[in-house]
Amino acid sequence: MADGQRHGDRRTAADEDGGTDGIGAVLDEVGPRLRRIRRERGATLEALSEATGISVSTLSRLESGQRRPSLELLLPLARAHKLPLDELVGAPPVGDPRVRTQPIVRDGRTMLPLTRRPGGLQAYKLIQQPGPGEPDPRTHEGYEWLYVLSGRLRLVLGDHDIELGPGEAAEFDTRVPHWFGTAGDAPVEFLSLFGPQGERMHVRARPRRGE
Repeated sequence: MADGQRHGDRRTAADEDGGTDGIGAVLDEVGPRLRRIRRERGATLEALSEATGISVSTLSRLESGQRRPSLELLLPLARAHKLPLDELVGAPPVGDPRVRTQPIVRDGRTMLPLTRRPGGLQAYKLIQQPGPGEPDPRTHEGYEWLYVLSGRLRLVLGDHDIELGPGEAAEFDTRVPHWFGTAGDAPVEFLSLFGPQGERMHVRARPRRGE
């Protein structure tokens, strides 16, 4: 077997191993991220080539995924974009305890995922803007716990129409028709814990004075 063929086989095996442990998936996302960052900043491939010394053809292949990223390519790109290398790659530094998430904005509601593992209990921070929409209760499998941080939250749950303020919480079976939104003209900020059906959230709190 020729040396070049053996080298190609080793590279393929390494790529497959990288895909297994997540490295390959991270590298696959670098190209689209580089293209998005460049376009968001209004830079052309030619201008980026002048700033980094990397040829236009190499930059184009890097963005399209035809060229695997390397430190020799990523370091000058990070300097040109004035971004940390880990942000360019999209992987948080090892040991960094901060949760780095992208907000999801939909119909006046901003959702910030606080958990990253698939399945099981999921945590979100939500900011709901006031809107003219009428309650449209829905049902689905699961169990949910809500805790209001600021503003006032309106919760329609079955036959109940409840208003919650800061520090108040509610938990319910999501098979019961439910809907939540703002109670008034100001945004409401709250936490949501959602788990599969039968998974309950238990909260221990001090009783109010006099109770």
